[in-house]
Amino acid sequence: MSQRFGMKSYMKGAALLTVAALIVKVLSAIYRVPFQNLVGDEGFYIYQQVYPVISIFVVWTSSGFAVAISKMLADNDCIADTVERQKRRNTIIRVVFRYLTILSLLFFAILFGGAEIIARWMGDVQLAPLIRTGSLVVLVMPALAIMKGGFQSRGIMEPIAYAQVLEQTIRVAVILIGTFIIMTTTKSLYDAGKMAVIGTVIGEVTALLLLAYIFYKRFGLRNNQHLHQVKSISIIKEVTWLSLSVSMSGLLLLGYQLVDSFTIYTSLIDNGMAPTLAKETKGIYDRGQPLVQLGVVIASSLSLAIVPLVAHLSKKQEGRSAIPFIQLTYKASILFGWSASLGLMLVMPYINEMLFKTNTLSEVLIVYVFQIVPLSIILTFTAILQGYGKLKKPALFLIIGFLLKIILNVRLIGWLGVLGAAVANDIGLLVTAFLLIVYLKGLTGIQFASGDFYKKVGVASLSMAAVVLVWLQIASAFLSHLMSSRLMAVVAGLTAVFFGAFAMLTIIAKKRVLVEKEWYLLPFGRRMAVYQLWLNSKK
Repeated sequence: MSQRFGMKSYMKGAALLTVAALIVKVLSAIYRVPFQNLVGDEGFYIYQQVYPVISIFVVWTSSGFAVAISKMLADNDCIADTVERQKRRNTIIRVVFRYLTILSLLFFAILFGGAEIIARWMGDVQLAPLIRTGSLVVLVMPALAIMKGGFQSRGIMEPIAYAQVLEQTIRVAVILIGTFIIMTTTKSLYDAGKMAVIGTVIGEVTALLLLAYIFYKRFGLRNNQHLHQVKSISIIKEVTWLSLSVSMSGLLLLGYQLVDSFTIYTSLIDNGMAPTLAKETKGIYDRGQPLVQLGVVIASSLSLAIVPLVAHLSKKQEGRSAIPFIQLTYKASILFGWSASLGLMLVMPYINEMLFKTNTLSEVLIVYVFQIVPLSIILTFTAILQGYGKLKKPALFLIIGFLLKIILNVRLIGWLGVLGAAVANDIGLLVTAFLLIVYLKGLTGIQFASGDFYKKVGVASLSMAAVVLVWLQIASAFLSHLMSSRLMAVVAGLTAVFFGAFAMLTIIAKKRVLVEKEWYLLPFGRRMAVYQLWLNSKK
């Protein structure tokens, strides 16, 4: 292979992508807060209605196909004959690029030409111009996917990380500056939503230009005249199955959001809620999305790096196997996913008011953010199974959960309001996560974690809950007479997060939930390993 995969390269890649993903997720959460503060819950509803419609195509092409291409090229790099390997690589890239170009033009036609129909299905025809504007972004996806996949197949993660950060930075700048100008002039909420979509388009174009520049600097213009005599249909079939499998895990959250876009507003209207209140209620419900995105950042970063690694190690007859990676990735996903979810649930009323002005529907958001736990498992397990070449069963499990989400949304929203949609999220994702755990356990025959691991995580969780709840009672009683409600939420919420995280990490370190060697292998784990050694060395 052009770059040898191993524990060091895996964790280096995971660390780099984790940094990039963390920056991107933080920026994503940050821009949604002032954006919501500028446009209110109704304006937030407008943007979040259109966001999954556009993003679902973008992620499938630029992310799903990128990972699929990286796996195909990584498998191809195992071919011993250098000439044969290069010919086949050239063929894969050329065929996939042409195929992606056709798909992108098709998606563009559907979104641009069918914008009014899609908006009508959502119950709000004023969304059509936003959908048309967003359709432009799919045109840059073929080149973006090819370059991302090419870099990742070689284990070169830096350009991908830089492009992700630049894309999100430009996007956030355009959205916030443009929205501020609109809200201080025309005050049109739909124009503000359109500006947010324009920011996405500009950000993606910028990422493409950066990757193209880095690719040219590293590799120059290569002559790809020598092609391998392989039927295009076999490459198209393989990349389609791979990209759909990869996309279905990465697109899961977007897919659930898409269901919400088509069902929540219309269901609330059908059940007698006034249109303006229904828009505001959906906007409040959507506050949970950036919180969930932050909660799954570690799992999504690990899943990006583990696909080519497992693909390589699963083919080795001797030496280190993929089993230790799988066990560590599972334990890290459970640990970080559960900690993030529990922490958010405990401080939700304060975080809700701190970020979004009011603590309205905090009970709905508490239920909503629980999905971080099953999502963390789903992201990592689908990535592991993709590395093993197992695509059909994970796809089936994801479809089962998705269909369950649709059915429960239709049934529960009329009964419970937006709380029903949050419950549907949790149930659909939990079913998918459970099926994936059972399947991977049967496939590998390994124990992902011992019973002692869960007991220790439980003790740490109870300790964190006790610290947070007691502190919030004290802080609320003391600060309520000294400052405004929102300022109190800021002070109480942030301090509770700090004390809760400290308690959780200290118990985890004291109980040695992960051994020091495992911490050293995780992104940002070196300091935790040092803290754990120091804590357990004290007499």
